[in-house]
Amino acid sequence: MLKKIIPTGLLILLFSCSTLLKAESAGYETLSPAQPTNNPAKVEVIEFFWYGCPHCYDFEPLLAKWVKSQPANVEFIRQPAVFSSLWGKHAKAYFTAEALGVVDKVHADFFDAIQVKKQKLEDEDQLAKFFVAHGVDEAQFRTAYNSFLVDTKMRQAGAIAARYGITGVPAIVINGKYKTNGPLAGSHEKMIEVMNQLVKQESANLSK
Repeated sequence: MLKKIIPTGLLILLFSCSTLLKAESAGYETLSPAQPTNNPAKVEVIEFFWYGCPHCYDFEPLLAKWVKSQPANVEFIRQPAVFSSLWGKHAKAYFTAEALGVVDKVHADFFDAIQVKKQKLEDEDQLAKFFVAHGVDEAQFRTAYNSFLVDTKMRQAGAIAARYGITGVPAIVINGKYKTNGPLAGSHEKMIEVMNQLVKQESANLSK
């Protein structure tokens, strides 16, 4: 009797395709290896974004609503992605807002300024005017903008995205273990559903 032998390479391919289909049907990918989180007692959720991304702009209202109702055991982190010099200029604006403690005051308006008003907010003087219009002292803005803290975060941004295998935005990483985005989940609304599912799962693991 002749036996049909499936080549090893074909088996690997079939297994890879099966794994990919499973991830896509679940709406997320499992990160390998899993990455450490800032606080093991919390479920960490990281959003990778860019102010110039229309998909991030569309996702923002849904995410903002989710953040307001997030469980107490969730640590939410916004992380600007830096894939070009322009992305870097917008990331620096975010890190400056973070250093000044005014993210909640400027974040949505910065998105609106870029996406709707088509303002060019790239260099220090342009950004200074934007921040001053939002009640920030100009000298304080410039000090934060040129600070060691902001410079450090800028230098780390590229490595952080690479660590999680981020190639596009918006993307969400849940507890260093799972990644979801629009293509994986199918829609921005589904991304929120996937986030809720995984946060619930990881919360249960924390209580064990």
